[in-house]
Amino acid sequence: MFDLSQMLIVLGVLLALVLSGVHIAIALGITSALGIYIMQPDIEVVRSFVSNTAYEALRDYIFAVIPLFMLMGEFLAKCGAAKDLFALVNRGTKWLPGRLGVATVFANAIFGFVTGVSIAAAAAFSRIAWPEMKRFGYSREFSLACIAGSACLGMLIPPSVLMIVWGVLTEQAIGQLFIAGIVPGFMVVGAYVIYIVIFAIRNPALVGEDQATQDRLTISFGHDEAEMKEVFRSTMMVAGLIIGVLGGIWMGYFTPTEGAGVGAAAGLVLAVAKGLRWKEVFEVVLTVGRTSAPLLLLLVMANLYSRVLSMTGITGAAQQFFLNSGLGPYEILAVMVAIWFVLGCIIDSVSIILLTVPVFAPIANALGFDPLAFAMMGILAIETGLLTPPFGILVFTVKAALPNEDVTVGEIFRGAIPFWICLLSVIVIIAIWPQTATWLPSLGRA
Repeated sequence: MFDLSQMLIVLGVLLALVLSGVHIAIALGITSALGIYIMQPDIEVVRSFVSNTAYEALRDYIFAVIPLFMLMGEFLAKCGAAKDLFALVNRGTKWLPGRLGVATVFANAIFGFVTGVSIAAAAAFSRIAWPEMKRFGYSREFSLACIAGSACLGMLIPPSVLMIVWGVLTEQAIGQLFIAGIVPGFMVVGAYVIYIVIFAIRNPALVGEDQATQDRLTISFGHDEAEMKEVFRSTMMVAGLIIGVLGGIWMGYFTPTEGAGVGAAAGLVLAVAKGLRWKEVFEVVLTVGRTSAPLLLLLVMANLYSRVLSMTGITGAAQQFFLNSGLGPYEILAVMVAIWFVLGCIIDSVSIILLTVPVFAPIANALGFDPLAFAMMGILAIETGLLTPPFGILVFTVKAALPNEDVTVGEIFRGAIPFWICLLSVIVIIAIWPQTATWLPSLGRA
């Protein structure tokens, strides 16, 4: 067991490495090896512990969930599913004020069911939704904030990479986490839509609601009726895939790993049917390999880091510190959320989970928070951090996706404030009524 000075050394080394720009996987590995060496100053013990942990982690089939779901999402994104979704929702919501903003939110929500990555959604819809909003006279600040804010849905609505990583670290059922994210995800969608509609009613000039613009809006996204029928058919096929994969996991017909395999295979069939060439299929597989391989390395190092925290007593010490601080459960939860907000400004979502969840999750369990509800609050808080100035990654992603636009990050941050508030409101609702996250998974267990 460590004494206090040794704990501070290990945590200090980790923070120093991360803040100095060392890759998070390397930082976790070095810190974990240091912690083992302090307990057992024998390099052979360190080598054996690291190799055994890596072997046990990599042979677990659950690690295949990430690349397989990413493959499914990449196939569908590459064949134009995101553009089809936006076109269909745009046509179906013509009666709503601020309908292009609403279409962006709904399309992001549906697209979130196949991507699981917020940054990918932000980049895709910057190129799809922004030209339409610009063409019909929408305020730039409002439009780009809609895109950045709704991109958060990619990590909350299953299958989410964050949920998979969270489940691996906490040994929670990934299928249960997927189902738990559906209701909170659509609560966020509802909050966003209410805000957009109110904004459009109060500021019609900023959302192209003059008569001339309305006349132009009768031509939706450049599609005639025959094209829209094809868009509808394509979107229904994607929806069927989503329902089949998540419904199968929820009903227990197959495991998350098997569901991911089915989804990847079906995604390939749909993409080829929509005209994806075999050369592009190869490029998709290569892209997913390049993206998922570092993630798997991160998970191995996180597994090692989590074990070391437990063995050295750092997790227990942190738990005792919070429990003996005199703060109530909700005050401690507020501290955790604040830490997630701050970290979200500095590093990516997966790294935040790897650094904090091995410490925070046991504390939340000790405080009596439901593990599923706490996971949803954590993922929401981390995603909220991606909209928080001065370094919110989603805002910078939207700006980077539009290099020819004279837009500042300050504009997008200002416009994103209401979306930030919506996310925070849903966190508060889940904290007060955890059943919003646990109700749907409980039906599947029943």
